[in-house]
Amino acid sequence: MSVAAERRAALPWEVWALLAGSFLVAAGYGIVAPALPVFAQSFGVGVTAAAAVVSALPVLRLLFAPVSGRLVARVGERAMYLTGLLVVAASTGACALATSYVQLLVYRGLGGIGSTMFTVSAFSLIFRLAPEGRRGQVSGLFTGSFLLGGISGPVLGGGLVAVDIRAPFLVYAGALVVATVVVGGLLARSSGLRRRPEDPSVPPLTLVGALRSPTYRAALASGLATGWAVQGVRVGLVPLFVAVALVREPVWAGVALTVFAVGDGAMLLATSGLSDRRGRRPVVIAGLALVALGTAALGILPDLGVLLVASLVAGAGAGLLQPAQGAAVADLVGSRRSGGPALSGFQMATDIGTIVGPIAAGALAERFGFGVAFGVSGAVAVLALVVWLPTRTGSSVEEEGTRPA
Repeated sequence: MSVAAERRAALPWEVWALLAGSFLVAAGYGIVAPALPVFAQSFGVGVTAAAAVVSALPVLRLLFAPVSGRLVARVGERAMYLTGLLVVAASTGACALATSYVQLLVYRGLGGIGSTMFTVSAFSLIFRLAPEGRRGQVSGLFTGSFLLGGISGPVLGGGLVAVDIRAPFLVYAGALVVATVVVGGLLARSSGLRRRPEDPSVPPLTLVGALRSPTYRAALASGLATGWAVQGVRVGLVPLFVAVALVREPVWAGVALTVFAVGDGAMLLATSGLSDRRGRRPVVIAGLALVALGTAALGILPDLGVLLVASLVAGAGAGLLQPAQGAAVADLVGSRRSGGPALSGFQMATDIGTIVGPIAAGALAERFGFGVAFGVSGAVAVLALVVWLPTRTGSSVEEEGTRPA
């Protein structure tokens, strides 16, 4: 089938099954988010120790990412996907049974292993199943499923916390077991995976091989910027900025985060598949420019109105950036070979930004003020934009790395 014909064809049902699984995982993270720090403090620890429980999962996810990439290449995406779901389910269920702070910290951290197994394999699976000319659209749907789940989860989680502090963990663990059975059964009958088997004549894409591509190196830079400015600083620094610099009630931090999500979701809907038609490079560059502008503006004009407008702008930038950069990595891997190490490397870049960004920005804010912290965070996005400039452009199928070598 030609690329033009694939763009007109309906998306395979397996893609929708994987999107539903991604939504459930993201919603589950949101369900336990209101309970996790409160549950940690119930064991008599302070604020710093309670925050450490929140960070345990992304830290373990980062550390395990290289191993998960090799496992995907060795045992296959489907087995890793289902195993990852079950590991997160077991970890979450164990959290509900924790009787001490140390147990909660360990159990939550172990969920990071399942998280990276799920993320890398889901990313690989969904792009193997996607029609070649619609990877950008599928990447947008994949990002959107996480966004929608992340928005809806805390609402349910807040209600469950009122019933019992352990209830969110039990509900999420049970839902993941059901999802594993349902999605696993669907994928077992998938003809799409059989139609697009890995080609044994094409060697797996290693991390070293991927790093030879300027597009992959640019994707690592924008992935780091995404983790730093979009996922890290936005969540870690904006609430403090609202309380300390703007001297406003905490509710305004929630409003700002919601406005960001609205901008992100609206842009995802409005530009679905744009990078398939216009190429990855211009869409990523536009997204990075908006993220940089929306982030740096907070440091230049510390005002509530500016905060809300800047959040909307940065959210729109994220809605452009994330699907296009993900599709660029998928183009490099292709649909007939394993790219687990390359995909895990891309995830690691984002995780590093998510972990380092809030810490670095928080230290800058404490020493030099919020203006410097947000300015540096915006500069990280600008640097990533500069890395993308010399990469090739054109339609997605013309860009470097779209065909397996």
